[in-house]
Amino acid sequence: MRIAIASDHAAIEMKAALREWLIEEGHEVADLGPDSHDSVDYPDFGYKLASVIADGTAERGIALCGSGIGISMSVNRNPQVRCALVSEPLSASLARQHNDANCLAIGARLTGLDMAKACVTAFLTTEFEGGRHQRRVDKLADPQ
Repeated sequence: MRIAIASDHAAIEMKAALREWLIEEGHEVADLGPDSHDSVDYPDFGYKLASVIADGTAERGIALCGSGIGISMSVNRNPQVRCALVSEPLSASLARQHNDANCLAIGARLTGLDMAKACVTAFLTTEFEGGRHQRRVDKLADPQ
C-alpha cells in the first residue's frame, strides 16, 4: 500500500519509527516531513498530507503531532480527506468500517509506539462496509 506520513516537530521520533516499521511490513512510504526537531507549524504538514491523499498519490495517510488534534484539524480541511484521531485500535477499525477514513491521526505525546502500531494495523487492515454508511460519507465531501 502507498502510505504518506507527516508530523510536526513533537512527533518526529514516532514518525521515523512508524515509517521504518511500515517499510519493514512491505508498504511504500512517503515521508512528507519534517526532517528535524526545529519548530514547525502542523497545518503546513497537515495540508501537504491531505493533498497527496486527495490527489491519489498515496492511498492512506498517517498524521502525527503532540496531541494529534491540530494536525487532524488541518488534514480535515480538505473535503476529499477523512482523518480520524484515534488512540486505540477499535476506533481505528471503526473509522475505516463506518467512515471510510483515508487518514489516521495519532498524538505522539499521548499514545505509545506499540499502541500507535496497533492503531495503524487496524486502520490498514479494515475495509469500509459501504451500504448505509456510504451516503453519510458522501455528505462529508459535499455537505450541500
